[in-house]
Amino acid sequence: MTGLHVAVDGVGLARPWAGVGVYTTEILKAMAVERPDCRFTVYVPPGAAADGPPSVSYRKFAEVPFIGRHVQWPARLRRLRPDVFFGAAGAMPLMDVGARSVITVHDLAIYRNAGWFPSRQPLSTRWVVPSSLRRADCVMVPSSNTAGDAKELFGVPTSRVKVVPHGVSPRFRPMSGEELAAARESTRLPERFILYVGTIEPRKNLLTLLDAWAMMRDRPDLVIVGGWGWNYEPIRERMNRLGDRVHHLDALAPSHLPAIYNLALVLAHPAWYEGFGLPPLEAMACGTPVVVSDSSSLPEIVDDAGLVVPAGNADAWRKALEMVLGDTELAADLRRKGILRAAEFSWRRSADMTWRVIDETLQAG
Repeated sequence: MTGLHVAVDGVGLARPWAGVGVYTTEILKAMAVERPDCRFTVYVPPGAAADGPPSVSYRKFAEVPFIGRHVQWPARLRRLRPDVFFGAAGAMPLMDVGARSVITVHDLAIYRNAGWFPSRQPLSTRWVVPSSLRRADCVMVPSSNTAGDAKELFGVPTSRVKVVPHGVSPRFRPMSGEELAAARESTRLPERFILYVGTIEPRKNLLTLLDAWAMMRDRPDLVIVGGWGWNYEPIRERMNRLGDRVHHLDALAPSHLPAIYNLALVLAHPAWYEGFGLPPLEAMACGTPVVVSDSSSLPEIVDDAGLVVPAGNADAWRKALEMVLGDTELAADLRRKGILRAAEFSWRRSADMTWRVIDETLQAG
């Protein structure tokens, strides 16, 4: 279809470095390139990033939290009369949006284990998400694992669920020795280190990685890149007890991330649950070996290009990390396989699949 007008939930742009923020930024950019005849009206919270191609215009949400999002905003959408509503953050307002709807549900982890999340979100978990999954004309998910969750936990029929994997930006690539020397000097990172990238909170299972690292023989330093999430105090306390060879980078510009992946000996991603898992994919695109947990979507995304380890088994993590660090042939094989695996994922491919889903949804309506 040509000349479509898409209304977009841009709430994820309030945190452009986080998973939903990265997805919203990248998918809109790629969709605009794929269909230059189409236009987007993106609704963003006050102060959110609003920088995109010419076909994308931005409008602010009303600042009244519940009424603004669930009553006033849908009334504005009905007056706007777009061809389709795109819920890039996995939800719809509770009131009717007046158009066919496609939402991207990134994960349903909170319904698998509420203890991984703060308890102060009953409106979202009890009403908004279930209502969105029930009412959306199509539910896009980034992995078969999340598709299974949508069907099992909410009874969403297979006909309304489409798997559209996320992509990886071209800036994540193997870098030259010259580039890496400059990056090492500017970041002042240790010569040899294991890397973790992600929010510091219980769901990411950092305590298992810290225990494994503490047991390693001849261990390199550990570099943790990510902001403090919620209930992080026990993790920070453990990090502090392990001494100055555990480094934490909080306020890191996203432009520095490719170099840090390249400098790392291995990426460890021990999360209990991921709807997709961008850091392992980004690391593989940079030619960095990855070790991931055996839970949720991670084995599906990594396939045979990384080592897969039981999520809560610290000794298994120790052995896997020592294996990668001590076996140069294994590390080289993982680098090669990782680059090839990551090449299968691109934002252009994601955008093309998203447009196809939108077209099918409109034709069905």
